[in-house]
Amino acid sequence: MTITAVQHSEERDVLQTAFQSFDQAARTLQQSYGALTARVEQMDLELAQSNDALRRQLRENEAMRTHLDGILESLSTGILVLDDAGIVTRSNQPAAEALGMTAAELCGRHAADILDAVGLSLCDRPQRIGQAVVTISQTPLKTSSGCRSGSLVLIQDVTRLCQLEERVQRKDRLAAMGEMIGRIAHEIRNPLGSVELFASMLRRDLHEQPASKIYAEQISQAVHAMDRLLENLLVYTKPARSSHAWCAAEPLILDALSLAAHAIAKIPVDVRIDLDPGIPAIWCHEGQMKQVMLNLIINAAQAMPDGGVLQVTLDRDRTQSFSDSTVRLTVSDSGPGINAAYRSRLFDPFFTTKDEGTGLGLAIVHAIVEAHHGRIDVDSVAGHGASFSIVLPHPVTSLRVSDNRALTYIEHERIGTESGEPMLVEEAVHE
Repeated sequence: MTITAVQHSEERDVLQTAFQSFDQAARTLQQSYGALTARVEQMDLELAQSNDALRRQLRENEAMRTHLDGILESLSTGILVLDDAGIVTRSNQPAAEALGMTAAELCGRHAADILDAVGLSLCDRPQRIGQAVVTISQTPLKTSSGCRSGSLVLIQDVTRLCQLEERVQRKDRLAAMGEMIGRIAHEIRNPLGSVELFASMLRRDLHEQPASKIYAEQISQAVHAMDRLLENLLVYTKPARSSHAWCAAEPLILDALSLAAHAIAKIPVDVRIDLDPGIPAIWCHEGQMKQVMLNLIINAAQAMPDGGVLQVTLDRDRTQSFSDSTVRLTVSDSGPGINAAYRSRLFDPFFTTKDEGTGLGLAIVHAIVEAHHGRIDVDSVAGHGASFSIVLPHPVTSLRVSDNRALTYIEHERIGTESGEPMLVEEAVHE
């Protein structure tokens, strides 16, 4: 064999070995590619499963966030969420309404600056903002692990609670005063009768002495004035519990306005009467309720010495104060309002800010309303007048109006609707 043949044989061996190595590498690469493809498919499956789980988690988180937002907005308590620096990060609608701002105006501001701007401070004692009374407290906001993550400012409207406490205190105070006044009135009335008896005897004996008889008559007049005062005191201490009946609302109010004409005619008062046509009658003692309306109307007129608007409104009560249906009879004026310092004493006997008067008018009003198992609310803003609202039980049994016509409540509503004449009266009385 020649040298050339030997070289060709060696080259063939090398080439064959190279092909074998290449085939082995290709097979290895093919196996690796197959394993990689399987791994990619497994990763795609795992990724799809992870994406599905993530989407489910996102949906659950969104549903939970929506649910929590609904809970937050449904709370009657106003809530400000603060970060560690005291900056508001979010709020609910009750908080925005209580502070008189929008959620956008609250977000990003320091809580202390917001409260200071509306005259409030961070304390548990009741504070007045407008017509509402609120308490403001702060509590830490913690994560599930117990770490602090900002804080919450809670704005609680306690107006209703304060009104109830005020009514209870007023009732207790007036009950004690009434018992004392009743005893004093009875004690005074006995010797007063003796004075009247002796005065009448003097008038008889001084029949032929006109100059001296005048003094006896003046004594008698003074005794009668004191007797009327004592009678009012006894009405305050224990109003007569006469039987109640269905009384037509419009005639009752118009009669009270007629009786108060002497006070209304002296000043330019625009009298407006707005009656709910669905309430043709109210359940009360007509004479006593007319006295209540008379006192409130005269007070309203006297609160506007330079004239104004006197509004009488009858509608349904929306506060759900009683278990039964109730109606609200309101007398409003556009006068200067009631001094906040006098609010708690308005219904105290002998309390008055007028130069003339005994201070028994509102005390008697309160006593009569209490005897009707109702209540009286006072709403006043300085410079924007005052409103006295009488809330009375309004049973939905058969109605009997003052002209002795018995109608069911449903029939009253039907008649008022079919007649096409709503019970709305507007009158203007000018000087």
